Amino acid sequence: MMEAGEPRFEWGQRVRAVTDLFNDGSYPERTSDALLVGAGEAGEIVQVGRHVDSGGFVYMVEFSLNQVVGCMEPELMPWHSSAEAQ
Repeated sequence: MMEAGEPRFEWGQRVRAVTDLFNDGSYPERTSDALLVGAGEAGEIVQVGRHVDSGGFVYMVEFSLNQVVGCMEPELMPWHSSAEAQ
């Protein structure tokens, strides 16, 4: 089923992880269920696509140098610096 509408986030946008993100097997060199990204960690959208089965948007997010993780919309929120939040 394809989700209608536009993606919530766009390429180049800074975002934060809403929850801890664990290895789902995408990183075979890491242990299964290893913590990849901690909740609150900031990253940048480097690619936007669609999940084949659900049709939802998938975001490839670079959280640190060479640490790119695929995320669904509910796993992300817009990034705001601490100065903007005050």
